[in-house]
Amino acid sequence: MNDRLIDDDRLDLARKSVLPGEGFFYPDSLDAERADQEVREAVTGAETVVLADPDADGLACVALLHEAFGAAALVPTSPHDLSDTLDRVADGVERGARVFVCDLCPDEYRYIAGQFERLVERASSVRWFDHHQWADETVEKVRAAGAELVVGDSEEECSADVTLASLGHEFDPLYADLAAVTRDHDLWLREDPRSDDLADFAYWSDPEEYVEIVREHGPDLPHETEEYLAEQRVEKEALIERAVERSETHEIGPWVVGMTYGRCSQNEVAEALREAGTDAAVVVKPSGSASIRGTETFERCHEVAGQVNGGGHPKAAGCKPDIYDDMLDYAHHWTTRGATTKRVILGAFERLSDEGTETER
Repeated sequence: MNDRLIDDDRLDLARKSVLPGEGFFYPDSLDAERADQEVREAVTGAETVVLADPDADGLACVALLHEAFGAAALVPTSPHDLSDTLDRVADGVERGARVFVCDLCPDEYRYIAGQFERLVERASSVRWFDHHQWADETVEKVRAAGAELVVGDSEEECSADVTLASLGHEFDPLYADLAAVTRDHDLWLREDPRSDDLADFAYWSDPEEYVEIVREHGPDLPHETEEYLAEQRVEKEALIERAVERSETHEIGPWVVGMTYGRCSQNEVAEALREAGTDAAVVVKPSGSASIRGTETFERCHEVAGQVNGGGHPKAAGCKPDIYDDMLDYAHHWTTRGATTKRVILGAFERLSDEGTETER
């Protein structure tokens, strides 16, 4: 494939809005080779290793661990890649290293069982800090494998809160402030304007750069970082506007569900749909995944996502329906603006509504 066809820098905004980023088009085999090398380089010789989601919450946990232990090798990963990442770390981590897992929740223990148990056997300790919705069985099996697992209240705490409270270290007040502002965004409270800055900076920056900046400045980002964010937000706002313009609403039982498609910042799009009167918002992405956001009148996002290969929190969840068998399915996804994915997720809302009707009878 000609590199020009997937070069983000040459795509006009209209096309960029409906197509995935260029990284989507690289085969998993190439990503796997690169991931093998990056993990090996990160963990070799490291006494402390952190597996974390590289969003603002996960990286705040990394900053706390750096402060508590002096240095920590970061291995960024996602819930969907957790099994493979655990496997790579178990292969390469130094015997006797301490390992932390932050802001990540496995869908089921069986997906990580062998890899995780090898990691626990090799490390001196494994501590897991999170705040997502965990199944009781998964909690029991992670602890039975020999790890210390602390899961916070997903409606009250972010993973940074959990990490801050669990480490037993005397932190500078800057870190408590960082956790509080991170929570504001991660739980979608939106009471502190600094939280959007943290979320955007985590998305656009290198993870190590983010950790370094917030360790020095906390949630009050320096002027040059604010200037960088302002530049990046010009295109961001344009993509948000396009996603909001193509949104539609559906009445499902007692709820109005706003739904749209596009490469965009899902939280801001969800907020715009909420202001327009929706109870829940769904943003279907060109990559095939979707973000689900709730409000005070809909706090069951994780139940919707759980039906379609995902999970999360009552007011914020994500999923990727298992409906893509080949590139023709993705081509259909892009040209129809996510029609099949939308239909599958709407079906999940309908089943929740039907359950409520049955309960009332």
